[in-house]
Amino acid sequence: MDWTAEAIERLRALWAEGHSTAEIGRRMGISKNAVVGKAHRLNLPARPSPIRREAVERPAQPAPMRLPRPVAVASRSTLPAPPASQAAGAPQAANQPQVPPPVPMAPPQPAVVRSFPRFGSARSCCWPIGEPGTPDFRFCSAEATPGKPYCTQHAAVAYVKARDRREDAA
Repeated sequence: MDWTAEAIERLRALWAEGHSTAEIGRRMGISKNAVVGKAHRLNLPARPSPIRREAVERPAQPAPMRLPRPVAVASRSTLPAPPASQAAGAPQAANQPQVPPPVPMAPPQPAVVRSFPRFGSARSCCWPIGEPGTPDFRFCSAEATPGKPYCTQHAAVAYVKARDRREDAA
């Protein structure tokens, strides 16, 4: 961009009107970055960020509702022993907080384990056949090529030389 005196004056005028750098660039037929760079070199006054301006113009929104944190309940074995005056069945003082009885916890549920029909052994092909998670899903399980996880047929598909791939792309 060749910044002529007329272009600089137009930039100053559009800047003073409060247009965005992108809008100034569109009106002048130049990039937004060219506008930003020249405005910086001309020491044009900074304008408030459009992000901050929007935050000031918007009405205050209520704070998000926060749920109370769950309170850990101590078991009877971890509670301190009551004073001797209460142990004999004496009524509790009104100013002492009542400790709720512990809530029994449900026994842990076993984790759901998805098992696939056959992963194969070290000597069988583990090429997946079908869609995982469906009843038809299985692995090839043919005799694997020594040193590879697949049978000869699936190894030919899995291991393709870079030269062969280039020829297929052409």
